[in-house]
Amino acid sequence: MIKIGQIGIGHNHGEAKMLSVRKFPELFEVVGFAEENEEWIKKRGNLRGYEGLKRYSVDELIDKCDALLIETDVWDLTKIAQKCVDAGKHVHIDKPGSGSLAEYKTMLDTAKDKNLIVQLAYMYRYNPAIQKTFELIKNGDLGEIYSINAEMSTFHSPKYRKWLTNFGGGIMYILGCHLIDLIVYMMGKPQKIHSFLKHTKLDGIEVDDNNLAVMEYEKALARVFVSSVEVNGFGRRQFMVSGSKGTVNICPIERPLTMTYSDTKIADTAYEDRKIFIPFEDNTASGRYDEMIKDFYSYIAGEKENPFTYEHEYNVQSVLDEVVGGVKFYGKNID
Repeated sequence: MIKIGQIGIGHNHGEAKMLSVRKFPELFEVVGFAEENEEWIKKRGNLRGYEGLKRYSVDELIDKCDALLIETDVWDLTKIAQKCVDAGKHVHIDKPGSGSLAEYKTMLDTAKDKNLIVQLAYMYRYNPAIQKTFELIKNGDLGEIYSINAEMSTFHSPKYRKWLTNFGGGIMYILGCHLIDLIVYMMGKPQKIHSFLKHTKLDGIEVDDNNLAVMEYEKALARVFVSSVEVNGFGRRQFMVSGSKGTVNICPIERPLTMTYSDTKIADTAYEDRKIFIPFEDNTASGRYDEMIKDFYSYIAGEKENPFTYEHEYNVQSVLDEVVGGVKFYGKNID
């Protein structure tokens, strides 16, 4: 059994992650949590995920645990992860990575040198339809990939969009990272990157809230669009991969999860919509992080090898850094 704790409760996915860990008492002994910001204790300390758990200082918790969930405010994620790996602890780090590229690389290099697990919390890695797409690409069913079209938008509240002003790149930094992760895993680092970070100024809020990035490969183009002002954007979240033999289209990506598949046999005419639906159990509403958390255990226990290598994690952050014009923080407003 792995002794685990959570550092920080300020990340938007923090409580859900703790709830997932607590589902598996046969795998994890939950030691407690740490949060240094009393404002977060007031806002979230009484949430169900932390019910009955002891609060420790960061150093105390690190000392008592084998592994840590890093769920701090985004700007502190890499700094706290470095503290943990310096102490020889495995880390599950929420997204996106923070700090300079050099700081991020130092954290990864330290973990690699010490043979420690680093798991980034990119949730779509565990989406059943995304995993099916990985399989189709690996098996060659889609042929040579020519195009990826990825969208991840929402119509956010003014409060959320004000929070986004903390971050260079705004919604591209916070949500676009999920899509960049998948594209880099499938295609590697692009040859060229073109970014368009636009401000709608809706509600008088000055932030990158309507963004597009185009990633060039030798024969392929990958488009990443993220908006914080798209009405029913959640319903249009999409991941489409097209190759010389076939196309998959996941839209919506979750709730409901809907995937279609077409190949040259199914699409036997050029001017009609020919596809089949691939059914999945949509586990994203009730257990979005469960498989991820179970894999974290398996990686630490040596039962599985993490397919998302240290090198991959660095490449994702490197591409994200270029897309947003350098990871940077303009403030630390938690309201």
